[in-house]
Amino acid sequence: MSKSIRDTLEEKLARYRELEAAMADPAVQGDGAKMSAVAREHGGLTRMVTNYIEFKRLTDEILGCQEMAEAAEDFDEREMAETEMAELRKQREKLWEELLAMTVGGEDSHRTRCVMEIRAGTGGDEAALFARDLYEMYIKYAEHKHWRTEIMDASINDMGGFKDITVTFEGDGVYRDLQYESGGHRVQRVPETETQGRIHTSAATVAVMPEPEDVEVNLKPDDYRVDKFGASGPGGQHVNKTESAIRVTHHETGIVVQCQDEKSQHKNLAKALRVLKARVYEKKREEESNKRAEERRGLVGSGDRSQRIRTYNYPQNRLTDHRINLTLYKLDQIIAGDVYPVTEALIEYDRDQLRSEMEE
Repeated sequence: MSKSIRDTLEEKLARYRELEAAMADPAVQGDGAKMSAVAREHGGLTRMVTNYIEFKRLTDEILGCQEMAEAAEDFDEREMAETEMAELRKQREKLWEELLAMTVGGEDSHRTRCVMEIRAGTGGDEAALFARDLYEMYIKYAEHKHWRTEIMDASINDMGGFKDITVTFEGDGVYRDLQYESGGHRVQRVPETETQGRIHTSAATVAVMPEPEDVEVNLKPDDYRVDKFGASGPGGQHVNKTESAIRVTHHETGIVVQCQDEKSQHKNLAKALRVLKARVYEKKREEESNKRAEERRGLVGSGDRSQRIRTYNYPQNRLTDHRINLTLYKLDQIIAGDVYPVTEALIEYDRDQLRSEMEE
């Protein structure tokens, strides 16, 4: 395997062993929240680590058979070693493909929780309606995948579109699949407000961030400032009186998160802190990935929201992903939640890029 992939897997193995030790620590066992976070991260790594340990074992056995074949003094002994080595190589090849699939998406591919932010871009009300359509597409996709979703915050315009919305996803493979959605999305269609039947172009941006465990990003009250204010928008009449909306500012990074979706101030703060942790983790991850940009420049999961990644052309029922030159003439099905053809094509592209880097 290439050094970058082997290093990633070795890091995951080391982290897995750290988590195992933590789970046996009485101090962690006595802290329900910490134990839950450690167990969740441990569970997310189990399959990858188990396969990697088996991969290493098979590699050692292959080397042993190779040495046996080279040292064999007669034909039968050498043939037996070579036959066994061939069978071991088949087993390792199968594991190699599985590890490759699990490695696609980078070091956070095992994450079972992520945060998605969708923001309307150029195009006014039509852009906000498109942001709503994207949100609904991802929610339907999540239903197909049996993922859990939760709205963290939303800003709705008079037409029911989203100026911005933040949603969390939880389930197997959420970050691996959804990370490719980060970037600029452009739509070409006749807006609901257009009386002349002219095609307009508008845009929205999507950012997908892995949600770290509390033990990875440990925010203390001194690390951020909390401001309370009256919520606005649909349903805001009650919360305006109670000032339940929350704005959290992270001192070190300057990141600001606000939440007004709940009527409870406590619940809004809890949601805001979850999103803040994801953003802080993402910022650190981006700084680290910039150092390794050259290594992964050919892969599509860059997460750059300024990059225009996709066009949705309604008159032609066409979706085009510009990163891999993918064109599909079934936009209606994709918008209805059948995002599989897109995510699978993107994952396969990344897998092919990684495969070309890997060595026996």
